[in-house]
Amino acid sequence: MPHTATLPGLKRDDSLASHFAIGQGYVLHLPRGPRGKGYLYRHSTLLKEVDLSKKLQRQTLVVDLMRQGVNQSDLAKALDLSRQTLHNYRELYDRFGLEGFVHGYTPSASKSRETQRRLHAAQRRPGAKARELEQLRAQERAALPQNAELDLDPPRYCLQAESQVAPEAGEKEHPAAESASLLPEADLPFAEHHAGCASRYAGVFILLFPLLTQWHWLDRIFTRFPRQWRIFQVFLLMSALNIRSIEQLKHVRREEAGRVLGLGALPSLPGVWSWFGQAAEQEGTQVLLEDQFDDQIERALVGTRVWFTDGHLLPYTGQERVHASYNTQRRMPVPGQTNQVTCDEHGRIVCFEIQEGKGDLRSRILRVGEYGKARTGQAPIQVFDREGHGAEFFSALVRANIPFATWEKYADKQRLEAIAEDAFTHRFESNGKTYRLLEEAKPMVYTHHDDHGAEQEHPFVLRRLVLWNQSSHRRASGLCWDGARGVDRETLALAILHRWGASENTFKHLGERHPLHYHPGFALSESHRQDIDNPQRKALDAQIKGIQAQLTRRYKQLSKAQQVANADGKPRANSKHQRLKQAIQKLETSQAQLREQRQQLPKRINVGELQDYRSFKKIDNEGKRLFDFVTASVWNVRRTLIDWLGAYYAKDSDRVDLFYAILHSHGWIKSDARWVVVRLEPLQQPNRRYAQEQLCRKLSGLGARIPGGKWLRIEVGDTPL
Repeated sequence: MPHTATLPGLKRDDSLASHFAIGQGYVLHLPRGPRGKGYLYRHSTLLKEVDLSKKLQRQTLVVDLMRQGVNQSDLAKALDLSRQTLHNYRELYDRFGLEGFVHGYTPSASKSRETQRRLHAAQRRPGAKARELEQLRAQERAALPQNAELDLDPPRYCLQAESQVAPEAGEKEHPAAESASLLPEADLPFAEHHAGCASRYAGVFILLFPLLTQWHWLDRIFTRFPRQWRIFQVFLLMSALNIRSIEQLKHVRREEAGRVLGLGALPSLPGVWSWFGQAAEQEGTQVLLEDQFDDQIERALVGTRVWFTDGHLLPYTGQERVHASYNTQRRMPVPGQTNQVTCDEHGRIVCFEIQEGKGDLRSRILRVGEYGKARTGQAPIQVFDREGHGAEFFSALVRANIPFATWEKYADKQRLEAIAEDAFTHRFESNGKTYRLLEEAKPMVYTHHDDHGAEQEHPFVLRRLVLWNQSSHRRASGLCWDGARGVDRETLALAILHRWGASENTFKHLGERHPLHYHPGFALSESHRQDIDNPQRKALDAQIKGIQAQLTRRYKQLSKAQQVANADGKPRANSKHQRLKQAIQKLETSQAQLREQRQQLPKRINVGELQDYRSFKKIDNEGKRLFDFVTASVWNVRRTLIDWLGAYYAKDSDRVDLFYAILHSHGWIKSDARWVVVRLEPLQQPNRRYAQEQLCRKLSGLGARIPGGKWLRIEVGDTPL
C-alpha cells in the first residue's frame, strides 16, 4: 500500500503512488519509476539516494534492505522484481560478495585482486548467475546430511547445508583450509565430542555465526595464526562477557567455557598466558588488522558515508617513563597512549591506530580520509571534535578534497542569540529532541608557505550551521565543508549531533559492556621519540612570568603616584614616581634580556644529552592489537545481531537488553564428527522467546562452518538430557 505520510523533500506535485512502505519504518520514494533515481527514507528521514538504473546499485540496495528485515513482497513490488530475483541477489552477495555482482567468480584471499582477474579472465560469467545458483542449491540438497544422527532433536526449519563441489583443476583452496589441513585433528576447533553437555556460557555461541559467515573471522585467523587460534577464542569469551583481565578467568568454569569455544577445556592461567605469548611472538597483528579493515569495507559490513574519529586514552600505570597522553575527565596529562578510533554512523568500528603519547588527531584524520577515498572512491565525511578546529587544518582538508563537519570552537554566543527566530527555516528531530536549523557561509583565508618559501593564500568558504535546541533553548554552531557533493544540511547537522548528542559516541557504551582499556602483557623498548620541551626554556619562562608580575604591580603603583617637582620646576630625583620609573626600566631591560636568551635556545632537546634524565620507553602493542582485534569484531557483530533482532522484536528501547539476555543464556552443547549443535534455554517472556527462536533460526540458516569441516547450528528448547 502506498505510504501516505509526508516525507521531507516531497513536492506538492509528487504522486503518493511513488511512495512504497516496505516495513521496518523504511519507505522507497520512486518519482521516476523503479529504474530511475530513488530515495530511501526511514521514519521520515532521508537515508540515501540511489540510481536504480545502475544494476550494481540496485542489487546492493536490495541486499541492504533484506538484511534489515523489510517485507520482501513489498520490496519486490516497488522495484518491479520477482521474489526469486531478490533471493538470488542476497545469495550471490553471501557467497561471492560484491565481486559476485560484477564478475561472477569467487576471489581467493591468497592472491591479489589483480592476479585473480588475470587468472580468471576466461572464467568470468557475467550472465546467467541464477542458473549457477540453481546448480549449487541442487548440489547442496543432494549433500544435505541427515539430522537423525544427532542426539538433539532436529530443528523445525530448513538448514543450509554444505556444498560438496570440488575445486576446479588448478584452483587452490582457501589459505585457511590449507592451514587447517596441516594441523592434527586434535588441534582443530571443536575436536572433542560432547553428548549434550550443559554450559552456562552457551549464549556466546551466537557470535560465531556472523563472525564465520560474514567476517570470515576464523579463516583470517587460521591464515595468519594457524597454531595460535585458541587465544582468540579466549579473548572472544572475555569480550562477550566483559571479563576485564586474563586473571579474572580463574572465576570461569573452565570445562563449560572450553566446550562452547571449541577448546575442550580452558587451561589454567599459566596455560592461557603461554597461548598469549606464542601469538604475540608471531608479530602479525598489523597485517591481520589491515586485512580486517579492508575486507569489512569492501563487503559493506561498515558504513562509508560518515566516519567519526576520536582519540581515547590508554593509561599506563607502570614504573617506566613513557610519553604522556591526556585524560579528558581529569583534565591533565597522564602516562599512556592514545587509541585513534574511527567509527561509522551506526557505531561500528571501521579502523583504529594506537599512537604513542598524546597522538596526532589531525594527521590521523587526513590519513583516514585518504584511506576511505582509496577504498571507496570517495572520502567519507569526517567528523571530529574541537581539537581539529583551525584554519590550517581546514585548509588541508579542503585541498585534499576530504569533506568534514565539526563544532565551531570560537563561536560568538551573543551573535547567535541575537539571530531572529524566523531566520531558522528548517526543523528536524534527533534523539527525541526538536532542533531548528539555519545555514550561513563562512569565508576563510589561510596563508602558508610553498616549497620555495613564498607565501601563498588559500581562500575557501565553509558552511556554518546554527543549531537551536528547542528543549534547552540553547544555540550552537558547527562548521562543514562538502565540496561539490551537495550534502543536505540536516545530514551534516545530524552527523555533528550523533557525535556529541545524547549518545555521544561508540566508546561511551563500549566501555560499559567490554574491557576496552585492558592491555595484556607487553614489553618495553627504547622509544624513537626522546625529545622533550627544553627545560632551560621552561626555567626562563618562569623568570619572565615572575618579572611580568612585578611589572604589573609597578605599573599600578606608578599610575597612582604623583609627580613631585623641586622649586626650579624640575622633577625631584628621589620622589616615589621617579623611583618607580627606574625600577620599571630595570625590570623591562632584564625581561628583554631573558627573552633574547630564550629565543636562542632550541624548543625541544634530546633527553640523551641531559644528566639525571631517564629515557622514554615505548610500549609494545602487539598483545593490545590482538585483544582489540577481537573486541572490535565482537562489537561490530553485536550491532549486526541487534539489527537482526529488530525484525522479530518491536521495542527499540529494549532490544539491546534482549541481545545481552540471549548472549548470557545457559544451554547445552552437542558435538560429533560433522555437527556442533548448541541448544539455549528459552527466555521466559513470550515475545522475547519468539525473538530468541527466530534469531537462532536465522543464524543456523547462515550455514556456518569451522576450519576442519564441522557445521554449526543453534536452537532454543528444553534440556536434551
